[in-house]
Amino acid sequence: MKTIVSVSLGSSTRDHRARVTLLGEEFDISRVGMDGKLDAAIAKIRELDGTVDAIGLGGIDVYLYAGSTRYALRDGLRMLEAATVTPVVDGSGLKNTLERAAVGFMGSELGIDLRGKRVLMVSALDRFGMAQALVDAGADVLFGDFIFALDLDKPVRGLAEFEALAERYLPDACKLPFQFFYPTGKKQDKPPESKYPQYYEDAQIIAGDYHFMRQFMPQRLDGKIVLTNTVTAGNLDELRERGVKLLITTTPDFGGRSFGTNVVEAALLALLGKRWSEVTAADYERVLRDLRLTPRVVDLAAG
Repeated sequence: MKTIVSVSLGSSTRDHRARVTLLGEEFDISRVGMDGKLDAAIAKIRELDGTVDAIGLGGIDVYLYAGSTRYALRDGLRMLEAATVTPVVDGSGLKNTLERAAVGFMGSELGIDLRGKRVLMVSALDRFGMAQALVDAGADVLFGDFIFALDLDKPVRGLAEFEALAERYLPDACKLPFQFFYPTGKKQDKPPESKYPQYYEDAQIIAGDYHFMRQFMPQRLDGKIVLTNTVTAGNLDELRERGVKLLITTTPDFGGRSFGTNVVEAALLALLGKRWSEVTAADYERVLRDLRLTPRVVDLAAG
């Protein structure tokens, strides 16, 4: 039995535990929310270090990507470095493999032609693989990083413009507390406060991190497709109530819900028996092929 624990800066109300079998190996997978308390999360990682097979970091990134450039977040590094024995991951390895594949799955398996589709990508920095795959598939992508992370009405169109802005702003922004950008802890339990509805209304597909898209979500999202990461049963209900047509999560269903990419990446690391720094994209792609993991698809318009 391999044990995977996700230590998240998110709300403890989203905690979940599941037992799954992957390539013949039994896994006990759990998520522990620390309600936005960074010091408590670091203490929890130190407590788990050496007692579990791999640790995932939830509700925070260690690295953000724009093009070929990688930017390290100060608070993410603090959490990463809290463990000295157990491998720790933030999910970014899978965001550049599994999440790219999810975009391809939309076309090949679901028959969704992305050419010309208007996509609101709520944050490309933490899901650059997904954003790039959508652009490569011919989608008309609006990058919402300034809108949803900084609450600034500054939509960005085009990868070149996005990468130039990232190069200008990120080196200083990465030194700020992570809570400055991202809803953590109890903020994740607050009802959405509709803001910037024009960007939601214009989009045919809303993509990216669920907490980013949820915080300003309008009452109605009729007929929209949502491509995101981890969602709970409650999130499914709120999307259904708002009229979303189809939900696609980049990670599969484990025990009744989709866990974050950090959890799946931690499980893959345990299967590979390597430290994070030793794993290549080819390693991930090989194990993902063996596992035959596919995105979770929920038709919210059906009954």
